[in-house]
Amino acid sequence: MNRFSLSFGETMRAIATDRVAMLSLVGALVLYSFFYPAAYQHQVARDLPLVVVNLDHSSMSRELIRKLDAVQAIHLVGIVESMPAARGVVEAGEAEAVLSIPAGFERDILRGVQGQLALFGNGAVLGRASIAMQGAALAITAFGQEVALQQAQFMGIPASPPLRLIERPLFNTVEGYGSSIVPGVAALIVQQSLLIGVAVMAATRRERYGKLRLSRPGFFGIASAFSMIGMISLLYFSGLIFWFQDYPRAGNLSGLLLAGALFISSVVAFALFCGSFFRTRERAFQLITITSLPLFFLSNLSWPVEATPDILVYAAQLLPSTAGINAVVKLNQMGARLPEVFSELVKLAVLTIFYGSLALWRYRPGPAKHGSYIENRDIETVTMVSDED
Repeated sequence: MNRFSLSFGETMRAIATDRVAMLSLVGALVLYSFFYPAAYQHQVARDLPLVVVNLDHSSMSRELIRKLDAVQAIHLVGIVESMPAARGVVEAGEAEAVLSIPAGFERDILRGVQGQLALFGNGAVLGRASIAMQGAALAITAFGQEVALQQAQFMGIPASPPLRLIERPLFNTVEGYGSSIVPGVAALIVQQSLLIGVAVMAATRRERYGKLRLSRPGFFGIASAFSMIGMISLLYFSGLIFWFQDYPRAGNLSGLLLAGALFISSVVAFALFCGSFFRTRERAFQLITITSLPLFFLSNLSWPVEATPDILVYAAQLLPSTAGINAVVKLNQMGARLPEVFSELVKLAVLTIFYGSLALWRYRPGPAKHGSYIENRDIETVTMVSDED
């Protein structure tokens, strides 16, 4: 216990005095917690400009225009008298879509004939035009239902529709991109910051003292120090940042603590094992930085597992982020119970044992050169060093 506590304390002091390690484990985490969600602050696209060509000038056409202006996704920028005028508005970049209401629109509806509308989108920016057209289609559908009800009443058919559809999103209540992506990315940010921090510390000590040799109490003291930092980071995201950004929070705290502990343990074990191969701290940044995006896609949170090649699915099971991201999102965002994430918890426990055993083997104490010991107080009070690689 004495060597464990000494190793734990020395590791924390070494991190506190290493500027790069502090930036990786603390500074980058705080920066990304506010910087990354900022891109998805509005969650969904809104107020995309739309122009209307109103050739009917009737009460029904004006009612349709009012419904268009009430839709969140679009913003009515003007009503013009001809298609050439509307085309000029689009070409000037002031509108993404055009709705044309032909002459005789109200007359056709009152006669019981189907009304005709024309909706056009700007293909130059297809994503924005698509959302604007979807918003317009939503308003047109609502208007059409009201008109159909009026026609039914006029013909003497019972007014109450047989069915009424009410949509309620279950987990992503605002149906926003940020609520869907950021919770999973947060777990990946925690993993990558730990990987960089551990690798930088290990590579720095290897540059100074050669290959690191740790006793078991010293190894577990170092692992515990990094695990404590990782757990605080994960709870910082799951508690403070998700509340501050108003992301879904189902509140399965006990499940989150268990899954989070297993996730962080597996990440630290994985980081200690990987860090033993780095000879310089720069290599740690280069390798881990370019792997962040592939690791997120391999977790299959934003890409369906059915569309992923089998070899990548199997390879992804060797990464803590795959099971960790899914477990954390299910527990914290969807309110899953522990039996529903049992497979992820088992995978994390297996990865902890697997990578922990490999890391213990990599840092195993060996015969010291000429039977001497070299003190390395930044990692362990007494560390045996060997020239073997």
